[in-house]
Amino acid sequence: MTVSREASAGALAGLRVVDASTLFAGPMAAMHLGDMGADVIKVEHPSRPDPSRTHGVAKGDVNLWWKTLGRNKRTVTANLSSDGGREVFLALASTADVVIENFRPGTLERWGLGYEDLSARNPGLVLARVTGFGQFGPYSPRPGFGTLAEAMSGFAAATGEPDGPPTLPPFGLADGVASLATAYAIMVALAGRTASGRGQVVDVAIIEPILAMLGPQITRWDQLGTVQPRTGNRSTNNAPRNTYRTCDGHWVAVSTSAQSIAERVVRLVGRPELADEPWFATGADRAAHADELDEAVGGWIAQHTRDEVVAAFEEAQAAVAPIYDAADIVADPQFRALGTIHEIEDPELGTTLMQGPLFRLSDNDGVIGFTGRPHGADTDEVLGSLGFTAARIAELRAEGAV
Repeated sequence: MTVSREASAGALAGLRVVDASTLFAGPMAAMHLGDMGADVIKVEHPSRPDPSRTHGVAKGDVNLWWKTLGRNKRTVTANLSSDGGREVFLALASTADVVIENFRPGTLERWGLGYEDLSARNPGLVLARVTGFGQFGPYSPRPGFGTLAEAMSGFAAATGEPDGPPTLPPFGLADGVASLATAYAIMVALAGRTASGRGQVVDVAIIEPILAMLGPQITRWDQLGTVQPRTGNRSTNNAPRNTYRTCDGHWVAVSTSAQSIAERVVRLVGRPELADEPWFATGADRAAHADELDEAVGGWIAQHTRDEVVAAFEEAQAAVAPIYDAADIVADPQFRALGTIHEIEDPELGTTLMQGPLFRLSDNDGVIGFTGRPHGADTDEVLGSLGFTAARIAELRAEGAV
């Protein structure tokens, strides 16, 4: 477990990111950049905060998802559709390297805050636009959420039991994948700026990154005219591959993507003769005999505890993993060794655990300097640093612009 410290000179120190997006894909991309040291300024409407502040579970009136999603972000309010809010946003964008937004296409332009307006003041600005369907095309005006991307990308069609309905994930999978794509795209655009001296527009449609993660489904359809079927926890490419229940009521997952691993598994469970079957020689042929393999592997696992199963598989150098919930993750020695879970002091919650940055760097490693802050908590400080006087900030507040 890692105890987070005050943010130091991270790898992205000196990079300023204005996060004007809401809910998940855009804000999570900004969170990834903030974890690596970027100065992230979160811009929210004065009376309509980011809905993620009230999404999911809370402890009392303290939302827990926002504590993670809003970490390492200073928070500012601005009504971008007002003259005063436009003034504030233009001032912010003039000092920024990156702006992230997820308004429907044309909204920023309607407010006089499109890329032409922003880049006229800051030619090096990268504007990352994250929407459900992209900036153009027949669906671009539609509201778009990760659920729709999970449906349209082919993910839901391929997920679930063979005789059951298409299945959606119980969390923001498409948004999370899009956040990674957005952070990557921003860094690519910044690398391009190093060569050209100019920024550019990044257009991320949430329906696309998750589609890219689903393998060769498009090429398969083009070349073979077939689509990937729903197979539950099984695979059409290898077997045994499934989840199995242990005698103490836990579950484990087994994978045999490599032929040598499959052979070790059947020897471990006392069925070495299966490895001599002609159909055992390839993953696809083994998958056609999944019932027989599941009976052998599942029957053996059902007679042992989770710890016994994991220890036996480890000794046999076969691939198994316990199926964890959050309590298991926090206690696991590998996650502890990696420092995956960070322990942070939060002013509202006290000592708080959350997952940390996505990876480690040998220099300038990422840190969580602070958790999600209250709505608009840093407005006066940030605007003051931009040259707004206390009197002007008071005027903007009276107008409802901040």
